[in-house]
Amino acid sequence: MDIPDGVKITINARIIEVEGPRGKLTRNFKHLNLDFQLIKDEEGKRKLKIDAWFGSRKTSAAIRTALSHVENLITGVTKGYRYKMRFVYAHFPINASITNSSTAIEIRNFLGEKKVIFFYYFRETNCSLRLVLVFDTFFFENFLILLILGLESEKNSIFF
Repeated sequence: MDIPDGVKITINARIIEVEGPRGKLTRNFKHLNLDFQLIKDEEGKRKLKIDAWFGSRKTSAAIRTALSHVENLITGVTKGYRYKMRFVYAHFPINASITNSSTAIEIRNFLGEKKVIFFYYFRETNCSLRLVLVFDTFFFENFLILLILGLESEKNSIFF
């Protein structure tokens, strides 16, 4: 797998750290019996090589899975990911606001309840989570746009 310019990859005991212009992400591959190596080809390009010794069908499938995870890390630190969510309601209009310096969402009037619901961002990394609440007056819809670095760990820990 080719490593693009501006991305630094560090491998230490099957823990891969990818650092790029948008931040730094870490992924642990200790559960897989694979060898990770950083090499240079004949043209001087940096590459990531993944080996499996005497692998079965499951192990060969794990090679491609590990490559896909590293590609997702590289995409996260170079471009980032953007999720666009929409608040939908049938009868009771939902009111949402962003609080705590863009790290929490406060939802009011969910299913007509008087209780205020808070959703917090639980990830403790140096990545920046920016929440943008867009009110479209023509369609009367609320959008929430999440800009995050990683797919697996950060997406699962955002508001659950």
